[in-house]
Amino acid sequence: MSGTSLDGLDLAFCEFENVNKQWKYYILNAETIPYSSEWRRRLSTLESASAFEFVAADVEYGHLLGKLTIDFIKKFHLHPDFIASHGHTIFHQPEKKITSQIGRGSAIAAETGLPVICDFRSLDVALGGQGAPLVPIGDQLLFGHIEYCLNLGGFANISFQRGDRRIAFDVSPANIVLNYLARIVGYEYDEDGRLASEGKINRQLYDALNSLAFYHTQPPKSLGKEWVVNSVFPLLNDLQIPVNDLLATFCEHIAIQVALAATGSPSDKLMITGGGALNSFLISRIRHYTKPQIIIPDANTINYKEALIFAFLGVLRWRNEDNCLKSVTGAIRDSSGGAVY
Repeated sequence: MSGTSLDGLDLAFCEFENVNKQWKYYILNAETIPYSSEWRRRLSTLESASAFEFVAADVEYGHLLGKLTIDFIKKFHLHPDFIASHGHTIFHQPEKKITSQIGRGSAIAAETGLPVICDFRSLDVALGGQGAPLVPIGDQLLFGHIEYCLNLGGFANISFQRGDRRIAFDVSPANIVLNYLARIVGYEYDEDGRLASEGKINRQLYDALNSLAFYHTQPPKSLGKEWVVNSVFPLLNDLQIPVNDLLATFCEHIAIQVALAATGSPSDKLMITGGGALNSFLISRIRHYTKPQIIIPDANTINYKEALIFAFLGVLRWRNEDNCLKSVTGAIRDSSGGAVY
């Protein structure tokens, strides 16, 4: 799994079993491999590269994923049945029927000698869906005892049950913006939200962010980097205010949008995963606004839940079972997405 926050490649070796129609999971080994500065640069600028550079990066990144995966397999003496790879999203514009995750599956298969399941989003987009979020079916089948599942990665996305339907959508940008701001002042990220905690909320920016049209659109809906570049960064860059104030204001923005999405009661649970779960200032602001009880799980679940669930999506695809829900994405039907090499 590689997310838009560009932290690195998440690798997780997972085992699943279905007992009496109930799925159980185990994260047996996991680690994050940071990207080199060159790969971080390429991944962050690839949307503006030439067509040839894009195709070359797709293939080269696939070989990189394959090499890193086989190293991981050897390091922990693993015997996997297959590899499920999300790749790295470069374009996501489902309204134009476009979603693109690089990391060529054939290259991963060639490097590892194992079956590879990849390209999980394209079929749903072709069926008229958003192609995102895909995690909710894993939330439903693996974490069904939790009322709300919130992931704070590059984007914040939430998943919950309403009757017999799973509802899920992107809530707001998260680390893709917070990391961008932290890098302006020389940090890879704002550890524990310390910079944000020293800032002041800028009411003009706060109101402008909350007024963006996306937040007044009903689900299904999803966000991509392009939207952040076109809609959010200009708001941040136009104001001549300290970075700490920008961080404080954006954390407040994330928190209020989460509260508007998780409208349950104090008896409900809201489990938070992803890198943002380690941002204690951001969590404190979410806790301030949100009624449900905040649950911060163990470190493996925080850091590797998305990798775990893409492994699970691979299991469902391997079994030819639906792994993408139309109730979440808006597609014309449920589907079993993923290309197999």
